[in-house]
Amino acid sequence: MQRSSLKALGILGVLLLIALGAAVVSRRLDSPGATSLDAPAATVPSTGRASTASGPSGSAGGPADTGERTPKEDILPMPGCWEGVAEFDRNGSLDTFRQTLRAAAGAGDSELLSYLQERLTELIAEDAGKALQVLGWAEHSAPPELGVYMGALKQAPAVHQPQVVERLLKMGEDSRAQPDIRAAAVDTLESQKRLSPSNIQRLKALAMDPATDAAGWMATRTLGRVMKEDYERTGTFAPYWNELLDVGEKSEDLAVRLLALEMPSYSDPLIGSESMDRLVDIMRKDPERDVREMAAFRLAVSEDPQKALEAYRTAFPLEKEECVRWALFRFAVRAAGPGALPLLQQMAAQDPRFVEDYQDFQRLYAGGTVDFARIWLGVQERHRCTIEEGAPHQ
Repeated sequence: MQRSSLKALGILGVLLLIALGAAVVSRRLDSPGATSLDAPAATVPSTGRASTASGPSGSAGGPADTGERTPKEDILPMPGCWEGVAEFDRNGSLDTFRQTLRAAAGAGDSELLSYLQERLTELIAEDAGKALQVLGWAEHSAPPELGVYMGALKQAPAVHQPQVVERLLKMGEDSRAQPDIRAAAVDTLESQKRLSPSNIQRLKALAMDPATDAAGWMATRTLGRVMKEDYERTGTFAPYWNELLDVGEKSEDLAVRLLALEMPSYSDPLIGSESMDRLVDIMRKDPERDVREMAAFRLAVSEDPQKALEAYRTAFPLEKEECVRWALFRFAVRAAGPGALPLLQQMAAQDPRFVEDYQDFQRLYAGGTVDFARIWLGVQERHRCTIEEGAPHQ
């Protein structure tokens, strides 16, 4: 065999090794008459020089082509794309959406599902009829389709139409429906700008019903989130808070009670005198440590800081849990700032575990710091009261 042909075969072997792997190269070397015509051209990286191992007839040993050629651009493999996206983007409609979503759901592509959810929001727009049609689909669906339907409707203007709100409430109230569908329906309502008094009562009833499972917790959160929206737009707070406080007092579910008292934290309205009395009762009497701590926290943002301090003063010697005492101690500072220092001194005298905490607060206020957030950063954490969610208390 000529020297030039041997050189050409060597170069071809390197190319095949890169493109097809050692196993494929081995197979080619075992077959002297085989050439690179088996491999797709796009899989072979361009080197700028072409080499062949065969002549025009395809037999080995032909002269090598050593002429210079224009280098080809490497073609990199790209991730696949669902082939129906372009067509749906051009011609998609509500009539074809359900079939499209079913075809796409099996792909497990979260980006694709997000795209379809956004498109569905656009398709629903302000049309209550389309919104109700989508809810009809949702009533007989499961994740991930359920999440796409409800997530799209939550962002569509049609969700504020009275007939759509009514349908969502009925889905949440339907004891025969699957729990995830009930919870998703109530969750969709949290995009409301306000709730009527009757709809507040319906959500409260869901929150109070232990049989609702996740839907009850979701109803509590929805009340709180719409309360935040309404309060920030109009200053309306009491209609929601009065019912949430009732849930916080009377629900049989610890998580629901805790959430009901927590929800005002996201807008921090000042708590009025009547609410303070009810919070003081919860702070003293609730059987769960977490709820007593949350009541103490809620009490700190009030119209009457001195009344809050007196409540903390009375509760402290009666409280047996160190962590609830720590809540009373630090939230007294949040309520009254440096005005709470005499009370902190009294608490530290009753329980020596808080002497160093009192000294921290005293030092920080003496240094001129006023803002509670900055004060809190300067306090050393000495009490093992922070636990992971779901972990048992010691």
